[in-house]
Amino acid sequence: MSVLVQIGRRPEEPAREPAGPAAPPGLAAEARVFRSAHGAHLFVADGSRIYDLTAESADRLESWTAAAHTRAEDAELAAGLGLPLWGGAGAPAPRIDGTPAEVPPLSALSLNVMQACNLSCGHCYADEGRFGGPARRMPRHTAFAAVDRLLAEAGPGADVVVGFMGGEPLLARELVHEVTAYATRAGEAAGHRVRFSLTTNLTTVRPEDARLFAGHPFTVAVSLDGDRAGHDALRRAPGGGSAYDQLRAGLDVLRRHGRPRHLSARVSVTPHTGRLPDILEHGIGLGFDEVGFAAVVSAPDPAFEIGPAAFAGFLDGMLECGGTALRELAAGRSYPFGNFQTAMRQLHLGSHRPYPCGAGAGYLSASAEGGLYACHRLVDDPAFAMGTVGEGPDRAARERHLANSHVDRMQPCRGCWARYLCGGGCYHEVARRGRPGCDYIRGWLAFCLRAYVELLQAAPDFFEQQQAGPAAVSDPTTIAR
Repeated sequence: MSVLVQIGRRPEEPAREPAGPAAPPGLAAEARVFRSAHGAHLFVADGSRIYDLTAESADRLESWTAAAHTRAEDAELAAGLGLPLWGGAGAPAPRIDGTPAEVPPLSALSLNVMQACNLSCGHCYADEGRFGGPARRMPRHTAFAAVDRLLAEAGPGADVVVGFMGGEPLLARELVHEVTAYATRAGEAAGHRVRFSLTTNLTTVRPEDARLFAGHPFTVAVSLDGDRAGHDALRRAPGGGSAYDQLRAGLDVLRRHGRPRHLSARVSVTPHTGRLPDILEHGIGLGFDEVGFAAVVSAPDPAFEIGPAAFAGFLDGMLECGGTALRELAAGRSYPFGNFQTAMRQLHLGSHRPYPCGAGAGYLSASAEGGLYACHRLVDDPAFAMGTVGEGPDRAARERHLANSHVDRMQPCRGCWARYLCGGGCYHEVARRGRPGCDYIRGWLAFCLRAYVELLQAAPDFFEQQQAGPAAVSDPTTIAR
């Protein structure tokens, strides 16, 4: 019997889900052997636990999981090897099973203050913010009512996040300023600290906006698609101007008049995107606190969508970027590759979840007319309608969403070792395209597991210094992204 030693101690025990239906069968769905420069290791899906493993046990497990076995046979092997799984010696009670999560209090609400944009981008999931309809602007009374609704639905004394989305939210800058002031006052009166997020192309930012971002707890996410040639190839500015030049001018405005507490760059990856390592270095050179990538899986124009074949190239680029991040961080140098740092932080905390994000749970998005939807990507989609600002969130709709979306109740997810890190995939993407990126996600996570062990050995101070990143509702992400 092998002796397993857990590595990567967690600062706190992850919360347990309520007891419910049995976990999915199959040892291959519950554990994965991986290797690093420090030997063989075991990743346990439930609880995202990582253990050192003897080479002999690793070889035996890999051979075993390559073939089909009954649950009883899997349990017998787990017990024989002393694995911390069902049937294993000292196995804990499951943290996650098929029981849907309870509907939590609302903690974040994004406001689609301007469902229109000043740029024309074929890869925009929101169809320039219109979501297939006419351009719209959120009325002031709707925005204020949305803030009131968030505060009324939040847990006692809890921090809340108000997000500004579009389209381009700074086309409604007066409303953004008014809502920020109102939410701050109302939050203080109700006993809630209010933080803010805003997603922007940064082409229209003004000094007064910069001062607003600096004066309040703002997370600002900027859409960046490469250097000047790469960015302008995907983002068409009115009159044939350069959207990239306008973005650089916006960065200068922030530099001179006020910088938000966290400024990130989000790169939307299409089949036309250049080399990811070059784009990452370019974004870091522009001074962003964090640069991250997201594949465009669903777009109004299919020519901009990453399909199953293109995901192989996307993974190659991500692994190259991740390798650089690992080397730099292991040497004690800063390297703000957002996807990598998020993965390292979440693995260290033992994060695990049966859902991909908080959409439809603690997070909702308000349309310009005041409808509530599961998230900002699903605005105006009746399948994800979750109530109204005036009448409040539809609890029954949220309960159905959480019941239907539990990763252990979906195929092929319930048989995947990465399911509690991935959560089953973005709701918007799955609804429109299915899951073309599963092999990519498993490939990225397999690298992250190895990198975590090696970084923990080389630079433990990195994890000691890590704190929870700023909560942004501009684009809820997971470790798998």
